Amino acid sequence: MNQSLRIWLDAARPKTLPLALVSILTGSVLAYSFGQFSPVIALLSFVTATLLQILSNLANDYGDAVKGTDNDKRLGPIRAMQSGAVSAQAMKRAIVFNIILTMISGLCLVFYALSSPQSILAFIGLGVLAIFAAIAYTMGSKPYGYVGLGDLSVFIFFGLLGVSGTYFLHTGHLDTALLLPSLGCGLLAVAVLNINNMRDIENDAACGKRTVAVRLGQQRAKQYHFALLGGALMAFASYLLLQPSSIWLCLPFLLSLIVLFNHGKAVWQTEKPAQIAPMMPVVVKCSLVTNILFATVVVAQTLVS
Repeated sequence: MNQSLRIWLDAARPKTLPLALVSILTGSVLAYSFGQFSPVIALLSFVTATLLQILSNLANDYGDAVKGTDNDKRLGPIRAMQSGAVSAQAMKRAIVFNIILTMISGLCLVFYALSSPQSILAFIGLGVLAIFAAIAYTMGSKPYGYVGLGDLSVFIFFGLLGVSGTYFLHTGHLDTALLLPSLGCGLLAVAVLNINNMRDIENDAACGKRTVAVRLGQQRAKQYHFALLGGALMAFASYLLLQPSSIWLCLPFLLSLIVLFNHGKAVWQTEKPAQIAPMMPVVVKCSLVTNILFATVVVAQTLVS
């Protein structure tokens, strides 16, 4: 593979992309369960969410490098600007280019899915807000990720808005039943961020990045992580059990209990931040597996109802 392409592929952090896709999957499957699903809307939603996640990753690479948070004491993978492989100017251009692609994809999605002027304007506003949130996490003079608001932002955009927004694009309306799956998606997304922040807890504290993990400390951050995993599991399971179909159809979802418990146990047994580093791809996979199992059961319940 071309070296330049490899550098930019690494900068996009493809291992984190499932984080953006699971909320789209969940929202689309829920729309299907209510008899309203569009493959085109699902595809455009996947593309837009992927571009937003890449934008967030590029902006994070730039912001942390400029502020000196990405340094030789950091435990995570070496970033593009940190290594010197990408200049600040080149990263800025990549961010602008990604914003343009995201806007094009988002506008195609909105105008294809919606007909009401009010709905179109509302989703354009949400799109602008999502782009701002992706950039302002670590970029700018007052990045909200440096004061511990990253968890809230992730919960909103990868949970509440990700699931309910996708559902609305398919169906044209909202439903209170979306709350539980939205909570599940959001809490698992926050769990991914929490692992990232637990890994970097010492370096972030030294650099003035006051994440939730830094504010809690390593031990309480572990407890917080367990609460996130348990809350997500309960939210998804509650939704499935509230459906009128046979409870036996929910049995495959029990696999997620094993997956999440094993991950939570491994995190609990760590003693140093360095031991958290290998957990990052694991928690992403846990989120992906849990959401896929949930989606599978929802489809099964729909088919037999």
